[in-house]
Amino acid sequence: MADDDEDDCLLAQEALTESCLANNLYIVCDGEQLMDYLYRRGKYSDIDLSPRPGLILLDLNMPKKDGREALKQIKADANLRRIPIVILTTSKADEDIYRSYDLGANSFITKPVTFSGLVEVMKTIGKYWFEIVELPL
Repeated sequence: MADDDEDDCLLAQEALTESCLANNLYIVCDGEQLMDYLYRRGKYSDIDLSPRPGLILLDLNMPKKDGREALKQIKADANLRRIPIVILTTSKADEDIYRSYDLGANSFITKPVTFSGLVEVMKTIGKYWFEIVELPL
């Protein structure tokens, strides 16, 4: 998960636990850290502590490198482009939705405003992406 809002990250972790999904959630707080994580640079160089994600939950509005820039860079890289990316953001703007899909996002979800709503979204994301869909290894 790449999101600069600590509260949203904490809620996402709690929602993942509440939804009984056994997936680990690794969190970075901006697009630059996301790219360091994916390329295993710096503090993310240990593969055991920074495994390749099966799915990226990406916020659009982050400092340094925003989600749009990170999305564009990931989808342009032959080694990373197969990782599914779900935009999970507060934005409902048509421009953000269209641009995200144009850049290669696999889904666009507006963050729910309630914890119960977030739990439901995390359950649905987990069920769809980790139980229904066949993902490349």
